[in-house]
Amino acid sequence: MTFKVVFLRHGESEWNELNNFTGWNDVNLTKNGIKEAREAGEILKKYNINFDIAYTSVLKRAIFTLWKILKKINQSWIPVYKTWRLNERHYGALQGLNKDEVIPFYGKKNVIDWRRSFSVIPPKMKSLNDKFSGYDNRYSDMKKTDVPLSESLDLTLKRVLPYWNDIIVPQIKKNKKIIIVAHGNSLRALIKYLDKIDEKDVPDLNIPTGKPIIYKFDKYCNPIKYYFI
Repeated sequence: MTFKVVFLRHGESEWNELNNFTGWNDVNLTKNGIKEAREAGEILKKYNINFDIAYTSVLKRAIFTLWKILKKINQSWIPVYKTWRLNERHYGALQGLNKDEVIPFYGKKNVIDWRRSFSVIPPKMKSLNDKFSGYDNRYSDMKKTDVPLSESLDLTLKRVLPYWNDIIVPQIKKNKKIIIVAHGNSLRALIKYLDKIDEKDVPDLNIPTGKPIIYKFDKYCNPIKYYFI
């Protein structure tokens, strides 16, 4: 017996289009992002892929992408669970800044490491900043000290894994058909873990927007392979 889970990065967001660091900032999809979400739904419909449960982050670019997909496959009625643990990685003080425009200030190597490496943490946001996520009602159940001020991909993985292991994996083992709509880095972190990708190869791991990924698992929920459709 094998199990399949669909992973999908949200459609293009307004800050993807502007080439800005987004992180936990809650930005909308672009028109192209909405189109990508609908096209992802069309692909899943073409392959007759349906779901029992959906998981997503608490950020609207992922939530709206999931809504568009479920509407396209006529499954808007299935349970949808939202968690901050599937949020994009927190880019700290870089959030809202253009990725190219920060290079002269910080240096190209630092910016590349902050964007693509596994363990390097971007400059931290100050907790007194009015953009600090701890002031946002959607994180009211979290201790202020647990709300990140910045995250490496490693730290992102460490907050994704408890949800994956404790909440999602038991549903996979029950043979539930699952879709996870999340973000480029929360999915990069999870795929790095599942595929045991070496840290030095992480910079080459890229998850495009709006492209469904089928992940296959064996009966023990060990990953077999993943592929785009």
